[in-house]
Amino acid sequence: MKNFLRLSILAIVLAFGSMVPVQSQIRFGVKAGMNVDRLSLNSDIFDSENRAGFTGGVMLEFTAPIIGVGFDLSAMYVRRNARFMEENNIVSNNRDYIDIPLNLKYKLSLPAISHIIAPFVTTGPSVSFLTSRKHISDAYKNRSVDCAWNFGLGVELVRKVQIHASYGLGLTKAMETFGVVNGADIQGKNRYWTVTAAYLF
Repeated sequence: MKNFLRLSILAIVLAFGSMVPVQSQIRFGVKAGMNVDRLSLNSDIFDSENRAGFTGGVMLEFTAPIIGVGFDLSAMYVRRNARFMEENNIVSNNRDYIDIPLNLKYKLSLPAISHIIAPFVTTGPSVSFLTSRKHISDAYKNRSVDCAWNFGLGVELVRKVQIHASYGLGLTKAMETFGVVNGADIQGKNRYWTVTAAYLF
């Protein structure tokens, strides 16, 4: 999995680097928003619920003019809240991460109105580093690093504000048991929707 992420990031950087002209645009920004997270568990014995959290941080956007292709790199604080039912017991799992997503971004240039509104699509990997406690209980623990692949779409308004919605597909285990619980070795992967608003300088 680590090799997969390294190759993905390298492919994005190389592809972008081969077509970036000298006059490419670099912008910095701040963004904040909310996420809805659900742990996808590998056992039907447990039932997970969607739970809301929040995110905020900074971003760097690199865009090649005319062709509209570039990437954005962010460093975000993320609170992911999850809850699942273990027989008659409710287990809450609220986690704090530093999330670093790297997205390939394509902006659609619309004649005459691109300076007012510009739709875009994104995709790319993200790596999240756990900053909250690792142990959930005597039976469950969170993994220190979580990797995902994101797919998103958004719109840029007046070349300053970006509204972005994305879906994160967890690639690695975010949570697991210390051993067998209720006859099952339980593992959970993150599945989450994120909606953010960014202001670019």
